[in-house]
Amino acid sequence: MIGLGGAEFRLPLLISLFRFQGLEAVILNKATSLVVVATALPFRASTVSFAEIGAQWPIIVNLLAGSLIGAWVGAEWASRLKSETLYRVIAVLLVVIAAILLLAHDTATSAPPFTNWIQVVAGILAGFITGVIASLLGVAGGEFLIPTLVLLFGADIKLAGSLSLAVSLPTMLVGFARYSRDHCHSTLVGWVALSVTPRCRVP
Repeated sequence: MIGLGGAEFRLPLLISLFRFQGLEAVILNKATSLVVVATALPFRASTVSFAEIGAQWPIIVNLLAGSLIGAWVGAEWASRLKSETLYRVIAVLLVVIAAILLLAHDTATSAPPFTNWIQVVAGILAGFITGVIASLLGVAGGEFLIPTLVLLFGADIKLAGSLSLAVSLPTMLVGFARYSRDHCHSTLVGWVALSVTPRCRVP
């Protein structure tokens, strides 16, 4: 509805209710988020058309320039972190996301604060941070992308939701590709049945 994949709410359940380990839960969360985002984007076309989204390609490319790198880096960190450290990182980031969702609800469209190359650099930086967090938690990153799109680029809130999904999808694919290098794609079996023990390499 708002351009989020719902992974922020799913991750605690995967860990507490379904008893997945930290890294396994993150990868399973990312796999589920991929399906949710890929499904949500065409369904939102009735509200924001693909033509409207495509017209904003410079913004999409700007954010992807940072988020794709960030997604790879975030997945690399998550793969190397000890389980205890990863749990702490997850806890802190979920609290940060909760604060953003609580306090950023009154974000309103306004004139972009930056223009030209400064806006481009800010977009790449914001994309990188979003990509890192998206891979560390297995989320789509919309809770960061939507405020960025509204505040940094002056996008309408409905358009921002769809642009968020357009940026999130390739960002999650890159993160998932990095996780697959360590044979963590077997966690997809757990996504289907939620009963198979994943065979990820957990530090």
